[in-house]
Amino acid sequence: MKVVITGGGGFLGSRLCRKLQEKKTLTGPSGEQEEIDEIVLFDVGFPASLNRVESETEQGSVTDPTLLGKDYGGIVLHNITGDMGDRDAVYSLIDRDDIAVFHLASMVSGECEQRFDDALRANLDGGRYLLEALREKEGTPRLVFASSVAAFGGEVMPDTVSDSTKRTPQTTYGMTKVIGELMINDYSRKGFLDGRSARLPTIIIRPGKPNAAASSWASGMFREPLNGETCYLPVHRDQLHPVLGYRDVIDSFVALHEADPSLLNDDRAFGLPSHRISVAEALTILEQVAAETGVDLGMVIDEPDPVIQGIVDTWPTATDGSRAVKIGVPEPKPVADIIRDYMADYLSPGLS
Repeated sequence: MKVVITGGGGFLGSRLCRKLQEKKTLTGPSGEQEEIDEIVLFDVGFPASLNRVESETEQGSVTDPTLLGKDYGGIVLHNITGDMGDRDAVYSLIDRDDIAVFHLASMVSGECEQRFDDALRANLDGGRYLLEALREKEGTPRLVFASSVAAFGGEVMPDTVSDSTKRTPQTTYGMTKVIGELMINDYSRKGFLDGRSARLPTIIIRPGKPNAAASSWASGMFREPLNGETCYLPVHRDQLHPVLGYRDVIDSFVALHEADPSLLNDDRAFGLPSHRISVAEALTILEQVAAETGVDLGMVIDEPDPVIQGIVDTWPTATDGSRAVKIGVPEPKPVADIIRDYMADYLSPGLS
């Protein structure tokens, strides 16, 4: 079967690709485990570490030089550069009946606030093009959509949100995620496809440089000090925030894809479990792990940003992921283990 990962040039997309290479099979439209023979990563661009590289083996194209020489059962990998707002480009991805899609592509929160029309084109039009392309395939292909806790907000929002909480987003980004969830519910109800939405909290610890997401600081407060650099913190230190480790979210994507349709009922959107933690608590845990491992941390300097703080203030501070856990999504690892995972994956000799 073929797997398409939109947003495949990003951090989560590339890690999901590796996970699927190791897993080698997924439940196909047949309802049975099928061998993955092709993975396509689709994105507007790819970082240097994900530039297309031709394998010297017989595996075809691989997307990361670190994967060369490893046996992934003959899976052919492709990078395709394109825009979710380009209907023809999206339709060209869905060229087989035996297909599964992980739809991670999205303009992020800060960008959406600044570029409203682009947000509608990429997040709404692109999502609908993808659903319509899948609708034309035989059977009911499975789709996992990366939604967000930004689906919630406003005066009616409780501190802890669950799948039964009213969705009243206060950002353009959150609005597009809610519409995506509702479309997937309806396309699934009609039998056009078998969709599942994963409502993500903030994912930590993302490597690399800060991005335009309003939640970028949540990784930066770990990443920059661990790299020996200064972190400029745009929110106050008693800010509470729901966070989840990147290894856990990848396992959650796969678990949602594999979940038996009979367990999903009429709401296909599942909030993922997370840790409710303040900035001050997170920094204390970071200092403890650094002391255990002999790492000299960079400084954290308070530099309030009223725009970022204003966006973050509209978000919930905790998530109830119990409904997702009941269908096989894993409980989150302790924050200290998330930090250790990041250090092992990105700070070990030879890694970046």
